[in-house]
Amino acid sequence: MNRNRRTLIVVAVAILMASLASYGVYLAIQSQPVREVEVARAQAVVATRPLSSGLMLTKDDVKVVPWPEANQVPGAFNEIERVVNRGVLVAIAENEPLTEAKLAAVGAGAGLPPSIPEGMRAVSIRVNEVVGVAGFVIPGTHVDVLVHVRIPNSQPQTRVVLSNVQVLTAGTRYDQDAATKEGKPIPTGVVTLVLTPDDAEKLTLASMEGSITLTLRNPLDVAPTVTDGAKLNELLGDSSPPPVKKVVEGRPFVRAAPKPVAPAAPPKYIVETIRAAKRTDEEVR
Repeated sequence: MNRNRRTLIVVAVAILMASLASYGVYLAIQSQPVREVEVARAQAVVATRPLSSGLMLTKDDVKVVPWPEANQVPGAFNEIERVVNRGVLVAIAENEPLTEAKLAAVGAGAGLPPSIPEGMRAVSIRVNEVVGVAGFVIPGTHVDVLVHVRIPNSQPQTRVVLSNVQVLTAGTRYDQDAATKEGKPIPTGVVTLVLTPDDAEKLTLASMEGSITLTLRNPLDVAPTVTDGAKLNELLGDSSPPPVKKVVEGRPFVRAAPKPVAPAAPPKYIVETIRAAKRTDEEVR
């Protein structure tokens, strides 16, 4: 058998084996059950770009995309007309579905007012880098409000007046958008808090009569802050009681705290000593 004939035989055998293998794979695929692939039959309205809170929606801000009918988002929209001219309550990411909870009511407008919960009030205070915790007081965080006051004829005092307060806004919308894109703190001079009417009065009084400081809280820590406040004499380790203020014949005067009494000296004893004709008195304790 010459060389060419052996080559032809090898090629023929290879072709036959490949054909048998292909036929076997074809039979295996045909024997598998038919799998149904779910086709998106519903629609959902999503954001075409990142949307910040307070924005009034237009047709350019949203679009309709196919969405699996079996996995629809609760409260989602399927028509653009139902979301146009409504305000955004919370920040919405690109391609995120819009829901009723994220939008203001129809006719409520846009901006800050629709973001305020019913029965609450929005109060703004002036802050700096120290008061605003180096810019990390951003919308959605929770803080405690401390006030430092100087009372006449009394010790300076600092204490918590409001606990677990939600931050509604920090700075301008431009500051918030720039900080969110770059992942940096928000340098701002004004912070807006969500408070009850009673707490709003306390915050206003504290800002007028003393200096305010914000302390940042862990979002999982919701327990109220309960303290007795800090006074200057306690800070310096002075345990003596403060002066007592009374009024005598219509004129105020301050009674100083009682001074500590020194311990009494030990008693003395006189011993008479006679040595020969000499007599002396010696003092012993």
